[in-house]
Formats: sequence, C-alpha cells, structure tokens
Amino acid sequence: MSTAKKEYKRITVKSLIEMKQEGEKISMLTAYDYSMAKIVDAAGVDVILVGDSASNTMAGHETTLPITLDQMIYHASSVIRAVQRALVVVDLPFGSYQSDPKEALRSAIRIMKESGAHAVKLEGGLEIKDSVKRILNAGIPVMGHLGLTPQSIYKFGTYTVRAREEEEAEKLIEDALM
Repeated sequence: MSTAKKEYKRITVKSLIEMKQEGEKISMLTAYDYSMAKIVDAAGVDVILVGDSASNTMAGHETTLPITLDQMIYHASSVIRAVQRALVVVDLPFGSYQSDPKEALRSAIRIMKESGAHAVKLEGGLEIKDSVKRILNAGIPVMGHLGLTPQSIYKFGTYTVRAREEEEAEKLIEDALM
C-alpha cells in the first residue's frame, strides 16, 4: 500500500473506488452554500455533502423533515457553482423518495438536472432497495446512509446511536451488505 495520496483533478465515483482500493482516506464535509463550499473544496476535501440538515442549520427548523426538494436543489446549485475538485452528493429530502421507486427516480433526476450534482444520498436499507436500483439503473450514483438516520426522528424519538441491540445491529449489517 502506498503512503502517498494520489492527486485527482476532479473527484469522481471512479476515483473514490480507486482511493478505497488503495486504502487512501476519503474526506467528506457538509456545505450548504457557495462560500462554505469554496472553502471546503479549496481545502482539498474529497466529497461535499449538501445535507438535508440545511433544514436545521440554515433555516432553523427542529428537524430535517421540513426541507423541500426545491430547497435542496437551491442549496446544491450554490455548492456546485463553487466546487472545482470535490464530488458533490445531495440528500434526497424526506418525502421525495419513500413513497415509491418512480417518485425516487423523479426526485433524483431533478436534483441531478437542476443542480448539477454528482450523486444523491438516501437514508435506509432494504426498505428503499427498489428505489436505489431504479436510480442506479438511470445512471445516477447513490450513496447510502444507515445508522443514525435523522429523517426517522419521529420513528425513534431521538437522534441517538442506533443498532445497540443485537436484532437492530443484524438488520444494519444486512442493510449495509445489501
């Protein structure tokens, strides 16, 4: 294994796979606007997440649930305009993918077309498998999010570490392998 980190002009899904195979560390931070994205990208961060946590941090909501697809596209567009190197991943907000795989695909396409994002992120495992397949089949890279899932705040009642019980831990492992 090489100790020198390879320099990439633009981080892509392919380069992330190469980095993982080479055992390189992959950095990821969240940004919601042009100014922060410019700073994060210039610092050499590999992946920038435009998170639905903009609902909390930028709009002052108690949870991530109120943010809309249009608002995510707005934030993602601002970030994309600032970035020269990092791969930009955008959260699909609550309600934009859970109802059915066709809705998930429509939401992912809107984010990609209207913001210029490089990938989308969804929370969940087996329950969103069909949506993930449909999005991937359309050529859109997908990042999964397991464990602490803020969009499930009312299901679990709190933002807390998940999978402490064996049954939940086994489901988390199954979802990750899926």
